Amino acid sequence: MTQSLVAPAWLKKPADMNAISKQIWPLTAERNKAGALEIGGQSVIELASEFGTPLFVIDQADFEAKANSFKSAFDQAFKKIGTTAKIYYAGKAFLCTEIVRWVDSLGLNIDVASGGELAVALAAGIDPARIGLHGNNKSLIEIGRAVSNRVGAIVIDSEIEIERIAAAAASQQLVQPVRLRVNCGVHASTHEYLATASEDQKFGIAMNDVEALVAKIRSHSSLKFLGLHSHIGSQIHAIEGFIEATKRLLEIHAKLSIAAPVPELNLGGGFGIAYVSDDEPLPFDAIATAIAQTVEAKCKSLGIDMPVIAFEPGRALIGQAGVTIYKVGTIKDVILTDHGDQVRKYVSVDGGMSDNMRTALYEARYSASLASRASNSQPALSRVVGKHCESGDIVVRDGYLPQDIAPNDLLAVAATGAYCFSLANNYNYLARPAVVAVRDGNARLIVRGETEQDLLDRDTGVISKENL
Repeated sequence: MTQSLVAPAWLKKPADMNAISKQIWPLTAERNKAGALEIGGQSVIELASEFGTPLFVIDQADFEAKANSFKSAFDQAFKKIGTTAKIYYAGKAFLCTEIVRWVDSLGLNIDVASGGELAVALAAGIDPARIGLHGNNKSLIEIGRAVSNRVGAIVIDSEIEIERIAAAAASQQLVQPVRLRVNCGVHASTHEYLATASEDQKFGIAMNDVEALVAKIRSHSSLKFLGLHSHIGSQIHAIEGFIEATKRLLEIHAKLSIAAPVPELNLGGGFGIAYVSDDEPLPFDAIATAIAQTVEAKCKSLGIDMPVIAFEPGRALIGQAGVTIYKVGTIKDVILTDHGDQVRKYVSVDGGMSDNMRTALYEARYSASLASRASNSQPALSRVVGKHCESGDIVVRDGYLPQDIAPNDLLAVAATGAYCFSLANNYNYLARPAVVAVRDGNARLIVRGETEQDLLDRDTGVISKENL
């Protein structure tokens, strides 16, 4: 039987092709009088002209508003129950020294997941005591550097790391604060590759092993046990997983508290954002209140003091602050004979999976809009694709763009602040894009874009640049 509907059920045909939804786009995104998209008071036409495309644009006002809102919501919710919240920005979402300085100025902590990310945080000048180091396979060099710089916490991810961190701290006559990452058995409703709390995966240790490993941690005078750490997944829009994980972790937290105080419990991150029209992320205050009430009730029933509760939002703070600007190249109208001869418009751009791997990795959904002008044309079912030699090189799988979209138009893809720059690569020898921060009509280059020469400079087989 022929399938008559090629557009997914969630995708609604827009009434206004020029609308910029505040649910998806950055705080300051709007169209100017000429119809071009502006972010932070800067026209994307001017940004593309000055910095080239593809281009990552970060709305600083949006990031700061999200960070302040998150911190305020969690501070207030946990103050009401008699404890405090500690907020770490998850650097893996997007990291450069400028972002670290924003985080620092807003009073947030930061977590990093490698020696390279640690180097960025340290280079930005944040107090190492406000850094947490993650990673399932930390090298001895990474551990030693973290200890010598006196980072505030190292998250132990396996039994072998206990001895490694203890030895590094002892050799420097230091006491290193640590957390223990635990798989609490809660599998959040999300894509399989984004789920990180089930038993059959590389992160953390099983609940049954917690008490023995905490005893081992406590046996080392060079280690200070801060508490447990858990992360149940990413891009989560429901509260139930967080609630269940909180209850399970507090039960074992209570057992660990019998032998010695356990000051903190880290519940990780994973809070979702809106990428497309049917995404409905929970408001920060609703998440904070629900978890705080769970902590209060559970601690009361267990007869224990409430610990400091730590969280690690990344995408929730930076995701919607980011927009990627592309230049349109070729366009094809493809007749889908297996779908009632419907037409899908394939719009090729000058980037793709080298600057946004998420669609290929997770079947992630995105929203795109014609950015260099307004259009009164009818909406056309479209797929935005990259220029790489892969059929899976898709940026926006399902969307509507104006029927009159043309080569050299600028296209903007929303909510690319998280895990796009971080996952950028040089497939097909494309240079990674620049990153520009915008605010109050000003644009600042915060990460220089690569050039082809940058790539060739790493190739030891290049004999003479003059011959290229």
